[in-house]
Amino acid sequence: MIDHKSLRNGLLSKLTGKTDNSLYQFIRYFFVGGFAFGIDFGVLFLLTEFFGLYYLLSAGISFTLGLVVNYVLSVTWVFSYRSRQNRLTEFSLFTFIGLVGLFLNQTLIWFFTEILLIYYLFSKILTTLIVYFWNFLARKYFLFNNKNES
Repeated sequence: MIDHKSLRNGLLSKLTGKTDNSLYQFIRYFFVGGFAFGIDFGVLFLLTEFFGLYYLLSAGISFTLGLVVNYVLSVTWVFSYRSRQNRLTEFSLFTFIGLVGLFLNQTLIWFFTEILLIYYLFSKILTTLIVYFWNFLARKYFLFNNKNES
């Protein structure tokens, strides 16, 4: 017989407690990324459709807001090990990885929208899937990896 209470408590501890398990971190990052994407996508839509900003300008602003949300949630919930003791260095590396992500974001949105003629919001969704993997892998390896102590 399955003890549902123990199963639920075990699963809950995997999702809420500290972990170095890459699979659990990837799952957590999926939720963090989804939340940050919601902010990014919503702000992109609002700035473009309601405030009339050019979609690439809106995309840059919205991506930056999503980056800040992603950082805060990543260091508080996703990654239990922080290899950089200096928080300024950590945030600088996080930002650098984010800037590479922003470059990918802008380039891919432009490419999908202007070259492939895909609606800009669909371009954003495609772009997010690609940039998501870059961000997770780069942050996991360079920032939150106990093999990269500094």
